[in-house]
Amino acid sequence: MLNHYETVFILTPVLSDVQMKEAVEKYKAILTENGAVITNEENWGLRKLQYPIQKKSTGFYSLLQFDAEPTVIATLETQFRRDERVLRFLSFRLDKYAYEYAEKRKSVKSKEVKEN
Repeated sequence: MLNHYETVFILTPVLSDVQMKEAVEKYKAILTENGAVITNEENWGLRKLQYPIQKKSTGFYSLLQFDAEPTVIATLETQFRRDERVLRFLSFRLDKYAYEYAEKRKSVKSKEVKEN
């Protein structure tokens, strides 16, 4: 059975835009290779961190929402740990209320994009 997951990860700020997009594409490829279906992707851009991580005060934030088997998470998190570009990551399974909220947020975002 596929569960709904959300992963947020922070990439080091010394990357260029191209390198940052390559890193996001790498993780999307890992997910799709393992049978996950990506439902939403958001790039939150360069943001200030609440506290320094590895002597860095900013980072590129990315969000991926996907449907996958539970075993995919272990593979994804192993890749996060091996990649020195990733400062922090958090993956969690969405319960039905969080999933409904994520769907509402996604539909609001798509309306905003259509209006602009």
